[in-house]
Amino acid sequence: MQHLRVAWALAGAAVCFFLIVFIQAHFFREGQLVAGTCEIVTLDRDSTQPRRTIARQTARCACRKGQIAGTTRASPACVDAQIVRNRQWCEMMPCLDDEGCDLLVNRTGWTCAQPSGRVKTTTVS
Repeated sequence: MQHLRVAWALAGAAVCFFLIVFIQAHFFREGQLVAGTCEIVTLDRDSTQPRRTIARQTARCACRKGQIAGTTRASPACVDAQIVRNRQWCEMMPCLDDEGCDLLVNRTGWTCAQPSGRVKTTTVS
């Protein structure tokens, strides 16, 4: 009788162990982003036009409530959703520290002007 109870206890412990492993594998999958972070999924560059490079990038973000995918310091980041809704792009500090940010006239993006005079234009689609 004592051996039967021990066997049932061990069987129950084994089932619990496998359930915990299954739940952890399901909810904490490898590749899942930490809340508030982003990663670049694709990056394509086109340099066929003289003096101009067109770059397109796609990012994947896991933003917290009230945040949305944006750009900070020339990298994908989670930013306040109001910035994107109001198209106040420069408020998310998209340019590097030594660059100046200006909104495009139609508010479809922004420009980052470097001290050397080079200008990077970013449009949002």
